[in-house]
Amino acid sequence: MRKSFYHFLMKYRHPAPKDEISKFANHAYLDHAFPKTAEDYHELSSYLELNGSYLESMTVFDEAWQQYIASES
Repeated sequence: MRKSFYHFLMKYRHPAPKDEISKFANHAYLDHAFPKTAEDYHELSSYLELNGSYLESMTVFDEAWQQYIASES
């Protein structure tokens, strides 16, 4: 069974984030409405475009998504 994007992202959580993906992971963890079971790019990107004010740029999500896809191969 494929793990959700959120589950994948949580491995980047860090108390002192050193990069944008770690910051994203920390914010997603605190976002109680984040779609935790989602595996679909469009569902996640739509959510983040409307609710992801903590992301400086959607590029951060795109980079994390590429790593997610690569990890599933």
